[in-house]
Amino acid sequence: MKQNNDNNILLKRLLLSILILVFIRMGTFLPVPGINHGHLAFYLQRHSMTRSLVSTFSGNDTFVIGLFTLNIFPYINASIIMQVLVSLFPKLSKLQKEGGSEGRREITKLTRLITLGWALIQSFSIAFYLKRALFDWNLVLATEIIIWLTTGAMIVLWLSELITEYGLGNGASLLIYTNIISSLPNLGKKLITENSENLTVSSLLIIGLLFFIAIYGIVVLQEGARIVPLISSKQLSQLPPAFSISPENNYIPLRFNQAGVMPIILTTAVLVIPNYITNLGLLPIVTLPVFVKSSQFIYWISYFVLILSFSLFYSNIVLNPKDISDELQKMAVSIPGVRPGIETTFYLKQVMKRVTLLGAIMLALLATLPNIIEAILHVSSFNGLGTTSLLILVGVILDISREMRSILLSNIYNDVFD
Repeated sequence: MKQNNDNNILLKRLLLSILILVFIRMGTFLPVPGINHGHLAFYLQRHSMTRSLVSTFSGNDTFVIGLFTLNIFPYINASIIMQVLVSLFPKLSKLQKEGGSEGRREITKLTRLITLGWALIQSFSIAFYLKRALFDWNLVLATEIIIWLTTGAMIVLWLSELITEYGLGNGASLLIYTNIISSLPNLGKKLITENSENLTVSSLLIIGLLFFIAIYGIVVLQEGARIVPLISSKQLSQLPPAFSISPENNYIPLRFNQAGVMPIILTTAVLVIPNYITNLGLLPIVTLPVFVKSSQFIYWISYFVLILSFSLFYSNIVLNPKDISDELQKMAVSIPGVRPGIETTFYLKQVMKRVTLLGAIMLALLATLPNIIEAILHVSSFNGLGTTSLLILVGVILDISREMRSILLSNIYNDVFD
């Protein structure tokens, strides 16, 4: 009986995750009461900029202000803000590193409060932006929209935490994964309809090959690491003189991509937000020289340099060589051939510089690949499936596969020793 229960753990977690994801997806299309979506559709048909924004947000030209419209995005923004705050304020950094379970609970509580605040800001922005689209707009309706959307965002946060704790995979990552997957059919349709004249068999093969290279590169980037071997003082004293140290058991994996997708998100924000604010009419339109506006090369260089810079900067925030060195010294563990303390810190700093630089270059090259495909093959609509989306898709699949393997190995272990 126990063996059957162990074998059903994976299925139960998988079903729970799927049910919650389906429920959230259904709630996205549950209209907020009081909004006349006929007026909203009428407005979208006559304003191309808003229609383009909605298409980017929802994956197609139709848009429903639903209960879960904000989805997990307030929490994602709150997590980014919290990471920046932890790096800026020593008290928060100490709470995260030395606070244990209590410290993690406090960080989680602060992240939830920031999520609530960000959800209110986004709900407020949507409610008052709808003033130009709805004929029957008033303050009462705006207040209802803010309450509904904020409540929906917090429900999604709670459900995502249920997936993380009792389901399979990370809840927030799975929700982003679901949003990307749901937009793929519309992206494929748009790609074919807009590029029917340019798409040939050879160009399709080239696109497929380039995307295979991109996915392979992303897997290498996500899984690749520089192994730094470790040895304890007790082991060192017991080793024979001619013994060669192997990093198979004790080591530090310094991953190529410590920053994840954050450099791409920050770069996109820097390059897109000024233009977005100008389109909303909040800033005057700035007239740029024709050469600057028409040159894709300048945009690619800017994109590459910004991703490279943000990746190097963010990797230093995520992983501090001095903190690692101090922790190793506390545990009486050292790197073979390197003295504990300042020498270990210097060694880790030098290794991390080379590893993060290689990872940053790989990330920047992969990020510019969709733009290169568009320019060489004269096709469009690849913006909906950029490197950020591919990184998330591949990363979620790898995380789920690792968790499934861990559960299966745990069941085998329990079967052998019980």
